Amino acid sequence: MTRILGIDPGSRITGYGIIDIEGNHARHITHGIIRLKETEVAEKLKILFRQLSTIINEHNPDEVSIEKVFLHKNVDSALKLGQARGCAITACAQLELPIIEYTANQIKQAIVGKGHAAKYQIQHMIKILLCLKEEPQVDAADALAIALCHGHSREGLLRMTGVSGIKKGRLR
Repeated sequence: MTRILGIDPGSRITGYGIIDIEGNHARHITHGIIRLKETEVAEKLKILFRQLSTIINEHNPDEVSIEKVFLHKNVDSALKLGQARGCAITACAQLELPIIEYTANQIKQAIVGKGHAAKYQIQHMIKILLCLKEEPQVDAADALAIALCHGHSREGLLRMTGVSGIKKGRLR
């Protein structure tokens, strides 16, 4: 069994979701959001780093999957997102967790079956696929989708290649 932490980084809200995956079966562990209300960038990043570190230490994931940055129309927004993403990656890398990145289209394709799915479709499919009682908040649903995308991709790659595991973001 492999425990996967999915992270949907954001400059105001970062979603996280943790699943256990064994073969093609996924089990929901937890999910939630980290709200970053502070106005100072350094304070926001400190809070994000500390809260993600706490989540990692509490749940001990084996691997981490995170959404790749996509170019926003607003350059300032893209920079803020990149800072939050870098902070999240650092929180995971300091513990030497393997970090695997997926594009938004890859995640949507894996969960909904089409690369341009709407947020509500992700929420609905996550509820169904992980047998949740209700749809999670949007950012938490995205994080669970990222974890599930990695779980599905990981198992497929392992079956196709016979590779024994993932180490520091690469198949070994």
